[in-house]
Amino acid sequence: MKYYSLEELNNDIIKCEKCPRLVKYRIEVAGKNPKFKNDNYWSKPVPGFGNPVARIVIIGLAPAAHGGNRTGRVFTGDESASNLMKALYEVGLTNQPTSTNKNDGLIVRNLYITAALKCAPPNNLPLKNELKNCSVYLDAELKLLKNAKVYIALGRIAWESLLSSFRRVFNIEINDKEFTVPFFIDVRTHRASSYHLTTPPHSLSPKHSLV
Repeated sequence: MKYYSLEELNNDIIKCEKCPRLVKYRIEVAGKNPKFKNDNYWSKPVPGFGNPVARIVIIGLAPAAHGGNRTGRVFTGDESASNLMKALYEVGLTNQPTSTNKNDGLIVRNLYITAALKCAPPNNLPLKNELKNCSVYLDAELKLLKNAKVYIALGRIAWESLLSSFRRVFNIEINDKEFTVPFFIDVRTHRASSYHLTTPPHSLSPKHSLV
């Protein structure tokens, strides 16, 4: 299906029930954490959020069972949210260093945040078929975020999901075993590059370049 806006896409994401295991878990886990036992859990797929014309896109693994699955917004209401928002605030990409709920006043600047998997998985471990089912949504996000220039994947599964989406959306042949982290792609020229982590920032030079 072709989507014409992030709003249209996110409306579809919220209604998704493709993965029975995830549908069951996101509901059953609600209230299991004593700290949030009285909270009204979202318990649905969690779409991305942020600026639709953002130049920076952050991709996580999935909503946390008692974070995004509870609050309805990725990286909101758990420890990973606190760590990420503090870092983003320090570099001026958010208006505040916290992300606690959907109505907390958080504003992200030039940034869109999403996840490879839109539902919280048991033990934070998605199955391959669940990632495949959800990949259509990540592909659609990449297509709609036309101004994006920088993509940041948080963790191995997010990284692998992002590379797979690049292959499908931009028709780029990438052998991920040949690349070190961080990895950069210029969506205008379809050139991909990676850099050694030990290289000083002021003297970065590409290890690989693909046309």
